[in-house]
Amino acid sequence: MDIFLDVIGGMSALLDPTVLGFMVAGFLIGTFFGAMPGLTSVLAIALLLPITYTIDVVPALVMCASIFMAGMYSGSITATTINIPGAPSSMMTAIEGNKLMNKGFGANALGHAALGSMIGGAIGAVLLMAFMPVAAEISLLIRTPGKFSLVLFALVVIVIVDKGNIAKGFVATLLGVMIATVGIDVLQPIPRFNFGTETLVEGIDIMPLVIGAFAISEVLMQSESWKDTLGSTLERAKNIVIRRRDFLPPMSEVREIGLFAYLRSAFIGYGIGILPGAGGSMAAFVSYAMARSSSKKPEEYGEGSREGIAAAEAANNAMCGGAFVPMLMFGIPGDPTTAIVLGVLVINGLQPGPRMLENQAELLGPMLGSLFFSALVLIPLTLWLFGPYFVKIVSIPKGLLYSGIAVVALVGSYVATYSIFQMSLAVLFGVLAYFMRKQNYSTVSMLLGFILGPDLEQYLRRSLSLSDGNPVVFLTNLDSLFFLVLTAIFVWAILIRKPKRKTATPPR
Repeated sequence: MDIFLDVIGGMSALLDPTVLGFMVAGFLIGTFFGAMPGLTSVLAIALLLPITYTIDVVPALVMCASIFMAGMYSGSITATTINIPGAPSSMMTAIEGNKLMNKGFGANALGHAALGSMIGGAIGAVLLMAFMPVAAEISLLIRTPGKFSLVLFALVVIVIVDKGNIAKGFVATLLGVMIATVGIDVLQPIPRFNFGTETLVEGIDIMPLVIGAFAISEVLMQSESWKDTLGSTLERAKNIVIRRRDFLPPMSEVREIGLFAYLRSAFIGYGIGILPGAGGSMAAFVSYAMARSSSKKPEEYGEGSREGIAAAEAANNAMCGGAFVPMLMFGIPGDPTTAIVLGVLVINGLQPGPRMLENQAELLGPMLGSLFFSALVLIPLTLWLFGPYFVKIVSIPKGLLYSGIAVVALVGSYVATYSIFQMSLAVLFGVLAYFMRKQNYSTVSMLLGFILGPDLEQYLRRSLSLSDGNPVVFLTNLDSLFFLVLTAIFVWAILIRKPKRKTATPPR
């Protein structure tokens, strides 16, 4: 409790105009990088890392935290408007948000994404400040077999969540796992599946796959219907009337989603964020799948579910708070962004650990406060100021819009890896994803399989190594057994259970 009060006291540094200016600047930078395909918050902080040498540690940490929160939120902007997630964590938002956009409810979809991000991000920041030591202890209870079962749970849910295409979902997920095996073995320094070439020894980076699967494939899909002319598009743009109040979700819709749904998603996101390497993609998908399995309107999912948007966005923004726990307590980054933030701490001579919380709360307080303030104030403020311009992205002529996106995406894939070969892979994966989408194979499943595949393999092999090859280890560990039972429950709830039919009331 004393640590919590010390951190709260340290947040008073945000009242300094200079610190506040760095936080706002960081949020705007994070919003831009997060919304552009291929330009993520990780890249934004990496590019700004040299600046941290020339400014004080407090503004540097505050700026990093606001970029993190903004990048996680702003991925929903292009995910909703043009069906291209600005970040992998916005994949589920693209599924529902773009459907609403096509139905003429783009402002409403962006409003629900912002509200979910605001609630989830703020709750995640509060949980981080209040329960950081306790959360760290709980995360240590999940051992290697439990981590394997957690990843297995996520992969199983990925396959079964679309009941109409389980076979295709399985194939797409398996393809993602197979792509992830290219490169250095996860446990031994031995190259595999590199076809004898040095260019594949380092494996396939996530950015070419993300950019290819979403940006390039979307460009190819849209190219089939490029019939717009500049004049007709500009004429349409004049007729688009978006009022700022349209971005405020009606209370009836918020009540229909329910406070419990927001809280559940935020806790899921925070809990998954604590696990090193899990990330916003896994948090958003697990929360989305849980919301879908318990929804009163599951038929809306995939067709424009506001509940699905809220679940995904609340979880991936709450993940930001959870990801700081292992980094601050043990020096173990929870995701790529916190890995770079850890570098900022080390550059400034700060050593992560419990003692840092006790002795340097005045430095950490502003950073944690920046997470909270960015979620609670800057997210709705940014939407209110720039929301109409976000929606009008679609009024740009398709030829100009998607050609520009293709250029930005390819440049982004190069900047992320500084490799012409990886940039070429983005084009290759784009063509592959294009044909997959034409045959109704899920590119989301492929990407999630790629993200989670290495963790599944290494936790499986480590668990079997510790138990001398005995698979019973997954049943004898309580944490592993818990996630296996949870997997069985989801399989029953999604595939086996039959929804109760409502009996029609007889006319009076």
